[in-house]
Amino acid sequence: MMTLSLTAAPFTDLVFGASLYFPPLFKAVLLGFFLWLILHPLLRDWMYSGEIWHPTLLDLSIFILCVSASLWLWLMISG
Repeated sequence: MMTLSLTAAPFTDLVFGASLYFPPLFKAVLLGFFLWLILHPLLRDWMYSGEIWHPTLLDLSIFILCVSASLWLWLMISG
């Protein structure tokens, strides 16, 4: 009779380890997204009032600034 052992699967540790590791850029995008979720409702009325030439471009720029700020913050904290 053949038995299956978990040690026979060499990629088990690799898959489990890869699921736990998140690169700093992914963490910065995730943190920046939550920061953008806070800022977007506060600035939405002003952006879509007609004063801004392209509100979608400004919205995307704010998102990129949030991701950049969160990456800077993440790198300063992690040392």
